[in-house]
Amino acid sequence: MEVSREELLEAKRQVESTLHKLRETANTLRGKENPERYKSQITLAERRIRAFEIALRLIEQEL
Repeated sequence: MEVSREELLEAKRQVESTLHKLRETANTLRGKENPERYKSQITLAERRIRAFEIALRLIEQEL
């Protein structure tokens, strides 16, 4: 699949934005009064963070 440099740069920008939001969400959930109550949401956010970090690294390699 051919992807232009501009498309890669836009994808990188979008992934970075989503990563920032996910990290903020995870931190907010961890900071709640009873974080155990949000364990599944925290785990999901952490898994998504890892997936987006991998995607970002692959985009950067391609650039």
